[in-house]
Amino acid sequence: MDDRGGSFVAVRRISQGLERDTTCHSNSAEVVAGSAAWLGRGLSCVCAQRREGDASRLSFDLTPAQEECLQRLQSRIDVAYDSSIPEHQEALKALWNAAFPEEELCGLISEQWKEMGWQGKDPSTDFRGGGFISLENLLYFARNVPKSFQELLRKQEGDRSVWEYPFAVAGVNITFMLIQMLDLEAVKPRTMVGATFLKFLAENESAFDLLYCITFKLMDHQWLSMRASYMDFNAVMKSTRRQLERELLLEDISRLEDLPSYGLLAR
Repeated sequence: MDDRGGSFVAVRRISQGLERDTTCHSNSAEVVAGSAAWLGRGLSCVCAQRREGDASRLSFDLTPAQEECLQRLQSRIDVAYDSSIPEHQEALKALWNAAFPEEELCGLISEQWKEMGWQGKDPSTDFRGGGFISLENLLYFARNVPKSFQELLRKQEGDRSVWEYPFAVAGVNITFMLIQMLDLEAVKPRTMVGATFLKFLAENESAFDLLYCITFKLMDHQWLSMRASYMDFNAVMKSTRRQLERELLLEDISRLEDLPSYGLLAR
């Protein structure tokens, strides 16, 4: 199997999973090896899950600076990926060049994209789950933390499973999970985790992109620690989210660089 994920089965788009299935399925007896539908349900459950106590969530007031930063981030979240927009096309090409600088891309629709862990030859179908910001997150990761990006893309660290998670599809899921976890589509934060993140965002407008990089590396670390295979992706994402929430609420954390998991990143 190609270490870069080219042989992975298709994963149903997150948006479809959220519309059709909000119940987690953990019974492995129901799983048929290579079942794209099952994996789709697993991924969508991670993104849509609600934690106990959400019904009584608090509301936190924002400073003008925090409100402005949140609105700018929400504007990014609202942008859908559109393959007809030149800026989006160029960003996708830039992602390929950052991932595989020695390999020329034949086109925006190409079997080559499977090497990065997309479902098929057209990555635009996968971005519908996370929007243009999920492409921006991947590109930021590739440009700003290239060593870790390449290690995850090529599955270079640890004792890997026979069936690895598809890198690019996992990246889109991480973007979506963070938006949900931080409650970024709300007018103002309703959880302590969300309020804490907005403090960091006001100090650093790249905070969401940086947190994405940290989360991706943490997810892979959890994957290896749990000796997971692709059918365990849902459990790994849940574990990653819990760990990230714990770290964001530590008393001595004043910026994202103080998070224990930030130390996993290798530049």
